[in-house]
Order: sequence, then structure tokens, then C-alpha cells
Amino acid sequence: MARRFDGSTLIVASHNAGKVREISDLLRPFAIDVRSAGELGLPEPEETGQTFAENAALKAHAAAQAAQLPALADDSGLCVMALDGAPGIYSARWAGPEKDFDVAMARIERELDARGTAEKDRRAYFVCALSLAWPDGHCETFVGEVHGQLVFPKRGDRGFGYDPVFVPDGHKLSFGEMVPDAKHAISHRAVAFAQLIAACFPQADADPHAS
Repeated sequence: MARRFDGSTLIVASHNAGKVREISDLLRPFAIDVRSAGELGLPEPEETGQTFAENAALKAHAAAQAAQLPALADDSGLCVMALDGAPGIYSARWAGPEKDFDVAMARIERELDARGTAEKDRRAYFVCALSLAWPDGHCETFVGEVHGQLVFPKRGDRGFGYDPVFVPDGHKLSFGEMVPDAKHAISHRAVAFAQLIAACFPQADADPHAS
């Protein structure tokens, strides 16, 4: 059985403002004091894992040890079928040291064009691994995915990262065009988060939408 979270403060082990905002929004119904690694000045560990789950656990453990509080870390990225799963765990690195995702999205389009990939074959999926770690070293990890199609040029200015070029299956809007609540309902992060809440939060039996 997964360990339950019974504290009042949770560290989001990220310096990415977009990720912190999304995770904070998802946690809002549970009345938890959410702090980010960025606001606490916690160091960012080197991501040496070979999978999203390994990197999420690595970041969660580092933040939990540094803050001596439970920490939740996200490792996520975009996997493009025609590019053999790239950029995958290197999704952030494709954006360069300036974290310029316009550069990363342009690189994906350029590499797809170089391979002669037709628009209908530009399938991709987002992966999110969420790891909840405690200062004593215990960790729980959950993984979610959402599949869809890449579109160029980018569409919308909401969200962050690769959101403007990704249209999830069954929808016409890109993640970059969706209002936050619409994205939260179907995203890879939401899928992983639902597993996390069901397994680790005593409030899971309550309706998070209840007033």
C-alpha cells in the first residue's frame, strides 16, 4: 500500500514557474501549503536518470532532503513517434540554456521536415512522472500519458513548453489554446496526479469539486 501524505506543507521540487503553477492548481482543493524549490532557493540536482520516473524520483529526493519536508517532483516531456521518441527525457535540454521552447519547437519541425514526415504521421505523446518523496527516503512514483498530434506553426500562448504544437486526441485546440481547467482535465500531468491523489492523499475520498 502506498504511503499517505498527512502533512500540511509540500515542496514542489521545480524551478519551472509553469509546472509549479499547474501543480499548485491541482493541489488547491486539498488545502496544502505549497512551496516551490525556486522560492526556497533549493539547488537543482543533475538529471542523470534514464527515464522520466528516475529523474522525477531523483529531484523529489533531493528537495525532500534539502527542505526536510515531503517534496513532489515532476519530470515530463514530449515524445515524437517519427523522431524515435525524441526529445523525450531531453525535452527541456532541447530548449537550450535559455529555456527557449520556440527554439525546441522549431527543431522538432525542422527534423520532421528533414525526414519527410507527412502531417498525418506527426504523432506524439506527453509523459509525466510524479514522485512524492519524504525526508526519510521513502518515495512513491506515478506516470501519466496523453497522446495526440503535432501541429505547425504553433497555436496559442497559454500553457508552457511544447503546449502550442500539441493537439490531444479528440480535441481541436492545442494545449496552448486551451484554458487551464480544460488542459488540467486531460493532461499527462492530470493523469499522473489522479493516481497520486488516489494513492497518497487521505482527502482522496472527498469530492475535490465540492464547495
